[in-house]
Amino acid sequence: MSLTIATWNVNSIRIRLDHLARVVARCAPDVLCLQETKVTDDLFPTEALAGLGYPHQVRWGMKAYNGVAILSRRPLTDDGRQDWAGRADCRHVWATVDGGPGLGPIRVHSLYLPAGGDRPDPEANPKFAHKLRFLRAQARWWKAQRDQGPPAVLAGDFNVAPLESDVWSHARLRRVVTHTDVERDLLTRMMRAGGWEDAVCRLIPPPQPVFTWWSYRTPDGLTADKGRRLDHLWVSRGLAERVSDVTILKETRAWPTPSDHVPVVVTLA
Repeated sequence: MSLTIATWNVNSIRIRLDHLARVVARCAPDVLCLQETKVTDDLFPTEALAGLGYPHQVRWGMKAYNGVAILSRRPLTDDGRQDWAGRADCRHVWATVDGGPGLGPIRVHSLYLPAGGDRPDPEANPKFAHKLRFLRAQARWWKAQRDQGPPAVLAGDFNVAPLESDVWSHARLRRVVTHTDVERDLLTRMMRAGGWEDAVCRLIPPPQPVFTWWSYRTPDGLTADKGRRLDHLWVSRGLAERVSDVTILKETRAWPTPSDHVPVVVTLA
């Protein structure tokens, strides 16, 4: 038995339902973790997604901003939601899915970390200060949660490229939000606090570059491959040896009216 999990910052689920259908046709994930759904729960496209094969859904959304969801072919249980850093802005949901014989129950988290604005100065930029508070709170929470409950997967848009190979130019971007030393350090602390392992790096080891995001602001960014790895899928250590396949669906970034992020797909076997 195996379980395939995809994470994708879809950047408005209602706008990109056709793209989501193409992703499902391409890789048939058992579980989809989505970020930036940008829709309130009453307007979430429940029936359309059930028609794609995902009748089991946990979502938490708000109008025009943020929003996270977990879609599954298999039943979901024990779902929950968590606010972070003093704001109720729909950034974290979780649920448990049965991975089947050999895997058993797995708790899946869909998480969307704040972008942090453009200026990497917490004194001058409140958005960046909030991002740092959010990351510090994450480390504390995951330390307390470590080894509690079933094996887990933490998937989402973390808005941090932690490794030098996670950006097209470490020298040029180390003072740019998403790749500053303080963000990279805090994300590493968060990983260690929770006992997480990077599923992508298990099969695509550094320094081989892996990108999941290309800015809308850089017209030649995709052609020149000026990307960053902002989307991650981490597994608890008991699942690390089960990672059997990793796919980055870069082709979706070239589709008409794309999300600036692409799906990351991991199979546990």
